Amino acid sequence: MPLEDKLHAALASREKRLIRRRLPDPSADDALVDFATNDYLSLSLSPALRSRFLQKLQSAPHVLGSGGSRLLVNGHAHASFEARLAAFFSAPAALLFNSGFDANVGLFASVPQPGDVVVYDEHIHASVHDGIRASRAAARVAFAHNSVDALRRTLRDLAAAHPALRTGASSVFVAVETLYSMDGTVAPLVPIVEAVEEAFPRGNGYVIVDEAHATGVYGAQGRGLVAACGLEDRVFARLHTFGKALAGTGAVLLTTPLVRDYLLNYARSLIYTTSLSYANIIAADCAFDLLEQGEADKLAKQLLDLSAYFLSSLRRHLSLQRIPPSLLSLPAHLSNTHTRGHDSPAPDTPIIPVLTPHPRPLSAHLRFRGLNARPITWPTVPKGADRIRVCLHARNTRQDVDRLVDGMVEWAQSWQRAEKTSPGGAGAGAGSGSLAVLAKL
Repeated sequence: MPLEDKLHAALASREKRLIRRRLPDPSADDALVDFATNDYLSLSLSPALRSRFLQKLQSAPHVLGSGGSRLLVNGHAHASFEARLAAFFSAPAALLFNSGFDANVGLFASVPQPGDVVVYDEHIHASVHDGIRASRAAARVAFAHNSVDALRRTLRDLAAAHPALRTGASSVFVAVETLYSMDGTVAPLVPIVEAVEEAFPRGNGYVIVDEAHATGVYGAQGRGLVAACGLEDRVFARLHTFGKALAGTGAVLLTTPLVRDYLLNYARSLIYTTSLSYANIIAADCAFDLLEQGEADKLAKQLLDLSAYFLSSLRRHLSLQRIPPSLLSLPAHLSNTHTRGHDSPAPDTPIIPVLTPHPRPLSAHLRFRGLNARPITWPTVPKGADRIRVCLHARNTRQDVDRLVDGMVEWAQSWQRAEKTSPGGAGAGAGSGSLAVLAKL
């Protein structure tokens, strides 16, 4: 079969299964209330950040481009920003990457040595998987999401099967995120670090923490959950990104000077690419100005208060209207009584998945009412775990959230009525108005 036919067939297969990805219309979301982007602190809309950025651009000696790879052109702005980040995060060293994806790929592809093992949370980001696949590690093993017991069993089994791990001749790298982007779950960092230290008392167990979605949201001045837990000296590397809550571009790996030096020599995603432009560095630097001035603390409190309000309201309405969980529900970790077993109830989160077997019709219904909350389906999440992912922002209001809850409950009630009145279910005769359109999606 010719190449073009193979490509067409692959796309047609995804189209048939309703999982074909497309870029959205650039202007389609302009008038909608945003519950979709990862602009958690709403800094992309901040007049203070915009004004500061424009002022710094006016006085900066370099603005456009960067001149090439960091190994060819190490700009003053880049070096200065790395020094600032290392001090801000209380890290021995910092190294900039063009994205969090590039940073994870570069780290995991190069640092694990022959004979080493990478253990990762089953919900870890795709970039970590790509890095591990390119690495020289002897094995890669997943453990059940956020389960410290499962991690302990995995580490124990690995130590039993690999004598070099017991002697310290080889290493184990444990990869986790602090805030997981699809489920809004928060890692039990302290027990994870303790489990690794107990399993490998010779110090050859290394925890690598991706704080991409936690940066700016948790910890003093938005430093993340590693800092909030006081674990800065007990993790091997931390990743913070600038493209989510900080409204910028790029990422930084926080680690030791030795690892930084090693990455400069072996991380292909750093070596063989043009570095962030000066304008990118200036924009991110301005965001950290706001963090250090306490702006993140205020915005994060607004954001997490709104999360608690949304969850409370949605739970109450789903219960009062007797919406069946098989149609619309919150995951177990966001239930009223859920705790993580080892400490207080799970912390509030800006990412809230609302589970439904019909995410596209629900998303379309919400769009019809001026609300943008996107459907997430397989292969992004496991089969049977389809959802609407609600991303809250500091700029959202309680009125916005009330509209979102009302829209979800209204859709569920309409879907139930359509199922009762149509022999073929909601998809066969969904009634009038927007629901007739939804049944086709």
